[in-house]
Amino acid sequence: MTKSTKLRAAVIGVGYLGRFHAQKYKLIQDVDLVAVCDARPDRGQAIAKEVATEFVDDFKKLKGRVDLITVAASTRSHYEIAKWCLENHIAVFVEKPITVTSEEAQILVDIAEKNEVTLQVGHVERFNPAMTSAEKVLKNPLFIEVHRLAPFTPRGADVDVVLDLMIHDLDVISSLVKSEVKSVSAVGVPVLTKLVDIANARIEFESGTIANITASRVSMQTTRKFRVFERDKYLSIDFGKGSVDLLTKTGEWADGGIPPLNHESWSLEKGDALLAETQSFVDCVRDKKRPVVSGEDGRNALRLAEKILEKIRERSAKI
Repeated sequence: MTKSTKLRAAVIGVGYLGRFHAQKYKLIQDVDLVAVCDARPDRGQAIAKEVATEFVDDFKKLKGRVDLITVAASTRSHYEIAKWCLENHIAVFVEKPITVTSEEAQILVDIAEKNEVTLQVGHVERFNPAMTSAEKVLKNPLFIEVHRLAPFTPRGADVDVVLDLMIHDLDVISSLVKSEVKSVSAVGVPVLTKLVDIANARIEFESGTIANITASRVSMQTTRKFRVFERDKYLSIDFGKGSVDLLTKTGEWADGGIPPLNHESWSLEKGDALLAETQSFVDCVRDKKRPVVSGEDGRNALRLAEKILEKIRERSAKI
């Protein structure tokens, strides 16, 4: 495939998020958005008209017509759709969580590797300018504290909040710590749905790093705060505002004196993380590069989420 050849793309599932995916493809010059597909013909046809492309009522009709596909349908359909794509040598960008179970995720990873097909998972915070900026100054996290709170919306409510919201931070934490999990403790409560709507998890890694994570979809306002403590350093990220604060110890503190700290803060243009994520996927397909968030990364985040949900169930059974 030459640099001048346009890649042919499609989006499967054009609800709230899938619509944005379709729009992003239209902004990438070396991509031709061939079609969109949705289980609801009325919605699919409306989005197809909006982005000036074709609507198909069955994703299997895309065989032989596309090089890459974004899967933004319901979580429970991810496995079936992504598996079909990979088996037909179509590159896949699947929204988070990669699948419902890590066993399903492993099968997708294996097929992608066997067929040498790109598999990327949609953990968009990795493309947040605040995160990419913070990564440059973080070396050895010792304690991480995260709060991801949001008002309730039906979108994503087909899974527990751990898979809906917390999994974003599980992926980011795993990318920073790069260590095996030693222990997990967690608590979760169903508030508005029959699934867990608010959860807190404490994760200890073999490296000694500890992460404390809270996720809720019953909050009155949106909060996306990520705090990292290292030896002689504290960094705070506000994903929503795109701002970063960094405190660095510059000397030894003397009793009664002013703490020797240097404070830096910077705000970044929020940018378009979804566009950056989509462009990265296109580049990886074209240049046969490993995605920033690979299938293995998506599987690992899901495995950690499963451990948390297991601990929540164990705790609930004792009450």
